[in-house]
Amino acid sequence: MAPDAVTVDALHFTGDPEADAFLAREPLALLIGFALDQQVTVQKAFSSPLELSRRLGGLDAGQIAGMEPAALEEVFRAKPALHRFPGAMAKRVQELCQVIASEYGGHAERVWTDAADGADLRSRLEGLPGYGDMKVRSLSAVLAKRFGDENALDIAPDHPTLGDVDSPEALEEYQAKKRAYKAAQRAGTKASWD
Repeated sequence: MAPDAVTVDALHFTGDPEADAFLAREPLALLIGFALDQQVTVQKAFSSPLELSRRLGGLDAGQIAGMEPAALEEVFRAKPALHRFPGAMAKRVQELCQVIASEYGGHAERVWTDAADGADLRSRLEGLPGYGDMKVRSLSAVLAKRFGDENALDIAPDHPTLGDVDSPEALEEYQAKKRAYKAAQRAGTKASWD
């Protein structure tokens, strides 16, 4: 753990206390949750790493990286499917785990704990499969605001993100604001997070 890191008991992203605690204690689960966080609810994306761990008997980057792609896809497709697009997301998660296994020795937390500064952290996060600017900034906000990672402060956005979610109620509020923001954008009106 980085010297500036803090202990977090749960990340309130799922509405399931067990899945929320798993995200907080298992860095690979957090990275997988962000990888899955597209075209499904936040709750689905971030509860799926715990279910993946149950189905595999643990969450290990090397194990997932080395699986036959078809076998991992079957794990994702088993009911209930881990994502709306299980085939594509199984591939994405396997690619993510291959990077974690090969570049970080299978230790997902090294993506941020070994970063020299904010620029290095940004580069490391951008190097993860499926991580574009929005995911990089949102994960940076979680690392900064929930885990106390000072390097992440340099790249975390000013607008509300999952990093601001510190309770189930805060998740509801964040999602309501996000829906209103997206609706305003679709309607062509000025959108604000306030």
